[in-house]
Amino acid sequence: MDSENNDSGVCGCCGPLRPRYKRLVDNIFPEDPKDGLSKSDMEKLTFYAVSAPEKLDRIGAYLAERLSRDVVRHRYGYVVIAMEALDQLLMACHSQSIKPFVESFLQMVAKLLESQEPDLQVLGTNSFVKFANIEEDTPSYHRRYDFFVSQFSAMCHSTHENPETRTRIRVAGIKGLQGVVRKTVNDELQAIIWEPQHMDKLIPSMLFNMQDAEDLDRVGHPGTPSGPEMDGEENPAALAESCFRELLGRAAYGNMNNAVRPVLVHLDNHRLWDPNEFAVSCFRIIMYSIQAQHSHHVIQQVLGHLDSHNKNTPRMRAGIVQVLLETVAIAAKGSVGPTVLEVFNTLLKHLRMSVDFELGDSSRRNSSTSLSSSGRVKESEERIVQNAIIQTIGFFGGNLPDYQRAEVMMFIMGKVPVYGAPCHTLDTVKIGHQGTKRIQTMLLSSLIMVTSGFKSKTMAAALPAPFLDPLFSISLMEDSELRQLVLEILHNIIDRHDNRAKLRGIRIIPNVAALKIKREKISKQDVGFMKKHGQQLYRHIYLGCKEEDNGHKNFELLFTTLAVLTIELANEEVVVDLIRLALALQDMALVNEENMPMVIRCSIMALVAAYLNFLSQMIANPPFCQHVSKVIEMRNLEAPHLLPEHIFREKCPLPSSLEKEDSSLYFQTVDLAECLVGPGYNAERLSTPYVPQVTDEDRLTRRKSFVDTISLQVDFTPNSLPDKCPLAEEITFETLKKAIDTTGLEEQEKEKRRQVMEKFQKAPFEEIAAHCESKANLLHDRLTQIFELTIRPPPSPSGVVSISAGHAQHQSIPVYEMKFPDLCVY
Repeated sequence: MDSENNDSGVCGCCGPLRPRYKRLVDNIFPEDPKDGLSKSDMEKLTFYAVSAPEKLDRIGAYLAERLSRDVVRHRYGYVVIAMEALDQLLMACHSQSIKPFVESFLQMVAKLLESQEPDLQVLGTNSFVKFANIEEDTPSYHRRYDFFVSQFSAMCHSTHENPETRTRIRVAGIKGLQGVVRKTVNDELQAIIWEPQHMDKLIPSMLFNMQDAEDLDRVGHPGTPSGPEMDGEENPAALAESCFRELLGRAAYGNMNNAVRPVLVHLDNHRLWDPNEFAVSCFRIIMYSIQAQHSHHVIQQVLGHLDSHNKNTPRMRAGIVQVLLETVAIAAKGSVGPTVLEVFNTLLKHLRMSVDFELGDSSRRNSSTSLSSSGRVKESEERIVQNAIIQTIGFFGGNLPDYQRAEVMMFIMGKVPVYGAPCHTLDTVKIGHQGTKRIQTMLLSSLIMVTSGFKSKTMAAALPAPFLDPLFSISLMEDSELRQLVLEILHNIIDRHDNRAKLRGIRIIPNVAALKIKREKISKQDVGFMKKHGQQLYRHIYLGCKEEDNGHKNFELLFTTLAVLTIELANEEVVVDLIRLALALQDMALVNEENMPMVIRCSIMALVAAYLNFLSQMIANPPFCQHVSKVIEMRNLEAPHLLPEHIFREKCPLPSSLEKEDSSLYFQTVDLAECLVGPGYNAERLSTPYVPQVTDEDRLTRRKSFVDTISLQVDFTPNSLPDKCPLAEEITFETLKKAIDTTGLEEQEKEKRRQVMEKFQKAPFEEIAAHCESKANLLHDRLTQIFELTIRPPPSPSGVVSISAGHAQHQSIPVYEMKFPDLCVY
């Protein structure tokens, strides 16, 4: 009989024939397994293994043989002793010869994990974790951990009927996966752990346990230990999260996508985007665990996932967008590189899609005979998607550094569709007026969030022309909500000292000094900005006041705009301009050339009163304050409807007309000019009425009055009309008298303007086209005459042809006598 195959029960005469390593191994096993591992014999075996490392592989193989037999025979006491001996040998021996021993050890661990006994699975896992914590001197070229990843992942999903046993198995599985990660991520030869087939098992196993704990907390099962009641070492959720964080923290640049993709797949498979609390918490963990320079990988993965689910339910898309909000909120503080524009491009694309879905559904429903409740629900759900996108755009932009935020503001403004302006991203033709307005509203809302808290040192940097012009074009649209959004964006940018909260509401402020308004001396750069763009600002305030759909909020925002301009950008010259603007608004309401409703006229009067009261106290001019206070007192007594405290109340009684003769109720230009006589103020300019400049902005908007502006541009010389075009005007005493009388000239000018506007409004298109064509022909004829007079053929050396008596004669001219232009001589 071969003594190599005999066990410890062989007869004594054959015992000495057995190899020494087998006898030493046999001696560590007591007769009764309850006695445990024999310490003295274990020390002898360890000493032998250290002294003769070449025997380690045989010791491991023999221990594995004994352990396999004990597992089959269910002698679990001896199994425990064998694993304890293997652990001690692993910890004691670190020579090159340990590699074959490790293979035997891993075979034993695998044998235990394959068994259906929870105790053996936990025992094998604990041994594997101890092994994983050992740092080997040299990497392993052939060792594979595929089986362990699969087995530990299966243990993480244990469905054992006993809750305590189930928890033990799951904890063991998570610890095992953590051991695999620790053993492989630092080994360059074990990059295989990051391959998709392993990550697709490893990541969902952790998420499953993290999710399972959240479900239990939400349902609130009383008998299930979770949360703080269970020790962190034995809590599957806490342990899984710790392992998840550790794995992500070790992920290198090229492995990030493989680590994030299984998370997205898991959230899809388990329908965790709606509600999305778990998804949000997962990505918070991801963003805080990975290295900062890898943040854009995660954002790109979420953006790609949003693209691939662009036709899913609105709530799912909204859940993904909200997760994106969480990721960019964390990443925005650091460097996200080129991902910034990619985020905005993708979000704008999905915003457009959402508007298309909503408007398409609503149009189909309107064409049908009945409105279904499911249709209304879907429309409201699309609003959820749109609001989530706006919040993400605004929050992301608002958390960027100032230099990037200015670029983002320009980027978003370039995407706002404006009629007549090229817009490549958002085609306004297909979505129509309603869709365009929705997108305009949402993008301006996101701009409000982006500009909130934006503090630029100079207005020129914050409001460059490519940003300001389209913004003002939107402010001329006949939609009160859009005009409100534009004014709020201006407030965010101009109000650099956060004074808006103190100015809330339109009212007669009794003591402006009590507001403790913060201000600084206006810089030279801002003075230059107002010289360049001041008239543009005044014009849009002026035109914005007379819109018939203006409400209380519109006038509140207009008042705040005037006040913030005064605080931030007003030197002596700007103060005079603002007073001229206020007086022009008062005259507009009094004359009422455009037949505005009485409530709008009274509201404009109230706005002028509130602003001049504020301005008079800001410039600290006692005579000015006295005149303004006197007018306000008279209005309190005789015309309360001209004050903001009354006109903006509900059911405020309105007068039938505003009488210009009641001079005590209105602010007088002459009196204000007298008050401003002094150093710094050019009071003479007040006598020149403010007239808004005519620009090209109206043609970029959808206003009914855009023809008026074009007519003024085409016919800026009214006497060029063919029906009123005198060839010569006789100079008489009456003519000179009219030339001196400026008031008469103003009335004539207004009348001529009215005629031009009426002509272009009421005349047929053919007549207007013919008129413009005749002017063009006249210009062409004049140019032809000028060219004939100035351009003559150059002289020729061959001579000049002259005709005499019917015969052509050539008179030769020498070249040296020819006179060439200076530019031709060198």
